[in-house]
Amino acid sequence: MQLPRVPHSWRLTPAQAVAVQCRLADRVRVTPPTGPLRLVAGLDAAFSADGQWCLGAVVLWDAEAQQVVEQHLAARRLAFAYIPGLLSFREAPTLLAALRRLRRRPDVLLCDGQGIAHPRRLGIAAHLGVICRLPAVGCAKSRLVGEHGPPGKARGCWTKLLDRGELIGAVLRTQDGVRPVYVSVGHMCDLATARALVLRCAVRYRLPEPTRLADRLVAAAKRAGQCPGGQ
Repeated sequence: MQLPRVPHSWRLTPAQAVAVQCRLADRVRVTPPTGPLRLVAGLDAAFSADGQWCLGAVVLWDAEAQQVVEQHLAARRLAFAYIPGLLSFREAPTLLAALRRLRRRPDVLLCDGQGIAHPRRLGIAAHLGVICRLPAVGCAKSRLVGEHGPPGKARGCWTKLLDRGELIGAVLRTQDGVRPVYVSVGHMCDLATARALVLRCAVRYRLPEPTRLADRLVAAAKRAGQCPGGQ
């Protein structure tokens, strides 16, 4: 898949990375998508034990047929240290490399991470959505920022995730009685559509299938030694 040129360098100081986040956050568009979101590109990443490499996976999932269309892996040497709030500068280059291997263009990116539910409103889903110029949704397993009450216990129940009064996401129960996930807009999407997409893709488990399968793919690759630098 052909992607637009990345509008910044990946070799940055932390201060420069924060400045990039602030600049790109202004480009995020929280608007209803203009077309159907059938082909969902689930994205997840892992790191080698020596901390030198990132391994990324993309699983292209047909949300209507509920089946995998494509899946790909990519590995890149890490060029950015681990700093809370700047994780996308470690993961995004590898995930972009995996996306470039797709033969079909996805309708939406679904990331195991945050969208605008981020201190500077640019988590991994927002970062990739702006770069790729595609609708994007973040579905994280834990909260990075914001406050919320408990959602109801039934599948589909949700509550608002608020940061100083601003609505930044939804805390969504994807299956009866399971722990909720944290859903937020990444780009070219609205929160109602993001919630509906995650729920539509969470067909059996707590996590939506595209990111759950990407997580399994990247974990299996690490176990098989496909990640440079070892497991």
